[in-house]
This record gives sequence, C-alpha cells and structure tokens, in this order.
Amino acid sequence: MRPTMEDVAARAGVSRALVSLVMRNSPKVSAARRTAVLRAAEELGYQPHVMARSLASRTSTVLGVMVNDLRNAFFADVVEGLDAAAQAAGFDLILNTGGRSPAREANALRSLLSFRPAGVILLSPVVPASAIEAASRQCPVVLVSRTSRVSGVDTVNDDGEAGSALAVDHLVGLGHRRIAHLDGGGAAGAAQRRRGFQAAMRRHGLEPVVVRSEHTDTGGEKAVRELLATYSRAELPTGLVAGNDFNAVGAISALEEAGLRVPEDVSVVGYDNTSLAALRHLSLTTVDQPRTEMGRLAFEALIERVRGERTEPVRHLLHPSLVVRATTAEVSATGGAPR
Repeated sequence: MRPTMEDVAARAGVSRALVSLVMRNSPKVSAARRTAVLRAAEELGYQPHVMARSLASRTSTVLGVMVNDLRNAFFADVVEGLDAAAQAAGFDLILNTGGRSPAREANALRSLLSFRPAGVILLSPVVPASAIEAASRQCPVVLVSRTSRVSGVDTVNDDGEAGSALAVDHLVGLGHRRIAHLDGGGAAGAAQRRRGFQAAMRRHGLEPVVVRSEHTDTGGEKAVRELLATYSRAELPTGLVAGNDFNAVGAISALEEAGLRVPEDVSVVGYDNTSLAALRHLSLTTVDQPRTEMGRLAFEALIERVRGERTEPVRHLLHPSLVVRATTAEVSATGGAPR
C-alpha cells in the first residue's frame, strides 16, 4: 500500500501539517525537523502526490508540455531547456505528444488541461488555432515554433525566412544554381521557411523549386524520389534545402540509394542543428536554432503569466545561424560537384 503523509508524520513524530511544509520546501521548518521528515519519507518510500498537493494549495506546480513528434531530436533539445528552467523554479513537467496529427493533438491538449496545470507549452503544434485559444482561457499558453495572434498566447520562434535564406546564400556561394526546397507541408514553421527559400532564390535571379514534403525522414526520401522521377540526372538539382534535419537524413538516404554522392553530386542543407546533424558519419550542414534557449524563454514567458507579472503577449523571434559541415561542396562548371 502506498505510504501517505500521515505515515511519514507518524514515523518522524511530527504533525501532518509539518510534513506538508517540508514537502513544499517551506523555510518555516527547522533543519532538524526537516531532516527527520525527509529521513522518514525515504525509509517509507513516500513520494508526494503532485496533483493532490496542487489541488489542496490551489497553486499548481505542474506545467503541461505537448511535443509534436517524439522522434525529432529538435524537441528533445527544447524540452531540455524547459526542464532545466522548470526544475530550478520548483515546477514539474507533464509531457505528451500529438504525433503530428491535429485530431490527436486536440486530445493530447485536453488531457494536459485535465491535470489543471499552471500553464501549457506546445511545441510546433498543428492543432487548430481555435483549440489553442480555448486552452488559453483556462491557463497561460506558450507556443514554440508556431505563430499566434491571440493576445493570451505567447510565442517563441526563430526567423524561419532568414534561416532558409542563409541556406540558399550558402549554396549559391558554392556555385549552385539548381536548388530545390523539400518543404514541411503543413507543419508549424514550414510556410516561413518556404517563403524564405523562394525569396532568396528570386533575389539571386534563380527559379525556386519547391517539393511538397514533411518534417520526417520518410518525407525526405519521398521528395528525393519525386525529383529523380521528374528530372534527368543532368538536370537534377545540385543543392537541396531540407525542411529540417530529420527530413535531410531521409533525403541523403534516398540520394545514396540512387547512386548519388553527397556532397559530390548533390549538396544537402538541413534545418535545426539537432544532435543528429553533428554525428560524425553524417556531419550535416544545417541552420542552427538556439533550441535550449527557446525552451528557457518559453518557460520564462509562461511563468510571467502564471505569476501575474504581465498580461500583454510576448513574441520572441530568435535569429538563426548557419553551421557548415560536410554535406555541402562547390559545383564545377559542368553542373555537378568536382569529382
């Protein structure tokens, strides 16, 4: 049977109220009594019930976090920044995922709200804006990698248009003229990256080629197969700007499967600069988002709302940078990269 607060009080020889103070890290408890209570709790294997404690005090220390795709390392990095800030402030995170599906995300959001959290943070959500606005009427909401016009919702984004422009400028600087963008479809932030790609290509006097894709490895594979079916080897784009790192990995896999070399035949640029991109065997050139910083800023924005320190929305827009690694190279006069 799970030990209770009363069991801890009996073992430590103190009142239940004092145990409650210790579990809330109250400064009103002496060091000796705190030690006795914590020793008793450890001996009994007692763990405080976070939800019950929040309901009793009417002040939740729980934050809900919904992740778009658990397989994408970008979200792990953002959550790492969130978790570090939350732990330092005495908050706990409840994490779930919507699996890149609007319907599933709507259910996941309802589930988070059922815990009566102090607030929720949604990472690249594809759930309808109406559901986000409804959630903001129940508790503070922060979006990461998605924009919003709702006054009760704060946002943390990188400048996706500028990030795609960095990728295009890099490839053009290496001599590439036939460049395609494997876009993120309906994913959060995909439209900004697509616009940035198109604008940068036109600025260089080049025709933008956009291939419908998604922010997954499977999406990258399918997009490359579409390019191979559409263009001859002589006309195939020599540079690819992928929607994200995960998408780039799938693209590289499909290129190599078709007998094309990266970067000798086709250069590839990712987006996010996840831990995946830095792996030695991949060494992906990519656009860097300050992911842990985004998590920290999201937490700070949420806590300002929770504490009533601000009512006006904040719109953080961070500037990306380019990290050049081994998947991009110069193009020769014949159209392909030097052999």
